[in-house]
Amino acid sequence: MSATKILLSEKEMPTRWYNIQADMPNLPKPPLNPVTKQPVGPEDLSAIFPMELIKQEVTRERWIDIPEEVQEIYHLWRPSPVMRAKQLEKALDTPAKIYFKYEGVSPAGSHKLNTAVPQAYFNMKEGIMRLATETGAGQWGVALSQACNFFGMKCLVYMVKVSYHQKPYRRSMMQIFGSNVVASPSELTEAGRKILADNPESPGSLGIAISEAVEDAAKRDDTNYALGSVLNHVLLHQTVIGLEAKEQLAKDDVYPDIVIACCGGGSNFGGMAFPFVYDKLTKGTNVRLIAAEPSACPTLTRGHFGYDYGDVAGLTPLLWMYTLGTDFMPPGIHSGGLRYHGDSPLVSQLLHDGIIEAKSFNQTSVFNAAVLFAKCMGIVPAPESSHAIQCAIEEALAAKEAGEAKTIIFNLSGHGFLDLPSYDSFMAGKLIDYPLPEEELKQSLARLPQI
Repeated sequence: MSATKILLSEKEMPTRWYNIQADMPNLPKPPLNPVTKQPVGPEDLSAIFPMELIKQEVTRERWIDIPEEVQEIYHLWRPSPVMRAKQLEKALDTPAKIYFKYEGVSPAGSHKLNTAVPQAYFNMKEGIMRLATETGAGQWGVALSQACNFFGMKCLVYMVKVSYHQKPYRRSMMQIFGSNVVASPSELTEAGRKILADNPESPGSLGIAISEAVEDAAKRDDTNYALGSVLNHVLLHQTVIGLEAKEQLAKDDVYPDIVIACCGGGSNFGGMAFPFVYDKLTKGTNVRLIAAEPSACPTLTRGHFGYDYGDVAGLTPLLWMYTLGTDFMPPGIHSGGLRYHGDSPLVSQLLHDGIIEAKSFNQTSVFNAAVLFAKCMGIVPAPESSHAIQCAIEEALAAKEAGEAKTIIFNLSGHGFLDLPSYDSFMAGKLIDYPLPEEELKQSLARLPQI
């Protein structure tokens, strides 16, 4: 490919989201009510979600129209570019062709705005003008803060405490857009107070922050809850990434052998991979789809496949997913957006059925990959996205070893310009690897709910 960047015109941006539930050979088992342990119905979710999102959560319709008001805001940054990483290929001396989809061009600096905008929109259309949410590294909190600002809504963000202090500038961005940002666990909720009573120095986790945000939403009639990953409707909205990528590559008659994205809760990976999974399921396309996760929080590669709560307090429905256990307390790695104990039921089911793959990576190798990529391409990637870069590098070197000219594309889901303190720590030699000890994993899994 002669060009380094492929762009679509505005008219070619997807106008429909792809719903993988229409084509999966096996759907995940249904979510269960945390009290009755029976499958949840719309009435169980209506206290914290608008009805349109509840419908999107369960529908088997393959294509869902994107509202024109959402498309108008999408056009602030969509379509996002696909780029050929020729300098990285040269540095690796590989015959593989490496492409990446760059979602860091969004106003929020990451892919999270793809679902934040429609979530805020559908809530606003049903009269909800305040949203409560959680955020890990801060990308989701920034995105929802911006989305609420677009529609004149209020936003309260429970930010995982370790990231609250590690990522102060993302906190500043949320506040610029009018959000109230609270370090989680906090004294504002019963769930937070319980955690602090047991451990006043708790660094927090996404599971704890989710509990606080859900509790906040459930107690107020004017407030709903918004989630940045895991749930079906979130992954649905993110499929604009993979749909665009397919069209952009097709313009130059390119189709990948390998599709890669980092994976915490699953929205980034699902958004990039699901349109290619569609090809694999309906057309028999021979494409590998790899979810890259941290070895410190190896949900897909070492987790248990079964029912678990999505939060620490047990306020959310039980989800059928790969999990490390809600009690699992991930270490304070600098990829805060990947520090979640569970994963999307859709992604989990696809992995269980052998349709996708998963690999885990140590923190220092990921930062080494990020620095190499930055030197080659001039873009500083987010630590989360750098898991996909490390995975792409390994696959490119494997192609070199095998003498195969593979075509690889990964999702660069966000820039790392607000993660420079993490890079400072890495370059100062202060970052260490946190491979999850087997005994710690066993203890956490031993406390899984018995269904």
